[in-house]
Amino acid sequence: MRIVVALGGNALLQRGQPMTADVQRHNTRIAAEALAPVAMEHQLVLSHGNGPQVGLLALQADAFKEVEAYPLDVLGAQTQGMIGYMIEQELGNLLPFDVPFATILTMVEVDPNDPAFQNPTKFVGPVYEKEAAERMAAEKGWSIKQDGDKWRRVVPSPLPKRIFEERPIRLLLEHGAVVICAGGGGIPTMYDPERERTLVGVEAVIDKDRATALLAHDIDADLYIMATDVDGVYLDWGKPSQRRVEKMTAGELAQFDFAAGSMGPKVEAAIDFVQKTGKRAAIGALADIREIVLGTAGTQVIAE
Repeated sequence: MRIVVALGGNALLQRGQPMTADVQRHNTRIAAEALAPVAMEHQLVLSHGNGPQVGLLALQADAFKEVEAYPLDVLGAQTQGMIGYMIEQELGNLLPFDVPFATILTMVEVDPNDPAFQNPTKFVGPVYEKEAAERMAAEKGWSIKQDGDKWRRVVPSPLPKRIFEERPIRLLLEHGAVVICAGGGGIPTMYDPERERTLVGVEAVIDKDRATALLAHDIDADLYIMATDVDGVYLDWGKPSQRRVEKMTAGELAQFDFAAGSMGPKVEAAIDFVQKTGKRAAIGALADIREIVLGTAGTQVIAE
């Protein structure tokens, strides 16, 4: 099968962990150990989150006052290279020597008129206590929102319209490569309304799960998996009646509401992929990835 796996940000940097290269390397190695058996048996395409990494790079850049801080699209490109490098190396250490790898800098088009630009919702960077977050917001002109019991910076998250690197990704898959692409939801770009056929970067972060769903659709994937830190989608989350959804049609799942800041985008991405392709999507724990592929773990989302 051709399988697309979106790695949750927790696969590389868990909440509250120090944002060091060593910590990310350690977490990437654990992710690689789970993914290697899948790569041995199937065509594998990987995407990944980058919210903490982009936020950290933005803070580091801001500390050097002699030049203006780099915009989010450039920082997104940097994280694609950094994280792709770690995934390639750690997964390559586990797979046969002749398996080729490629990390693709992936640009994704967004609509300049997307309403998301008026309502920032995407968390980036580290977590703060409320007082510290408000101070940072005042100093740097950030928008901030509550994330659990902490506070974080939020930026616009427009919907993805097109994956520009679809053709080279297909070519690499046809030659047996494991492909890492669309990291962090892709590098946000749009056509400048005032200049014909001129592509420019955008100060935003695209939702990784939605962008990867679009990618999975465009490259004719057989299965789209969102690997996260929970074992599936739960109804009545946090209540005594909570229960995991083992298998449900996209239409049935669409009747339920899920938190916009956590499971909501994943469920919407799964529904979108299944309804457009008739193929299967799944949401579950990275540690259960082999069983998720077999359809025996996680939440399996199927066609009508």
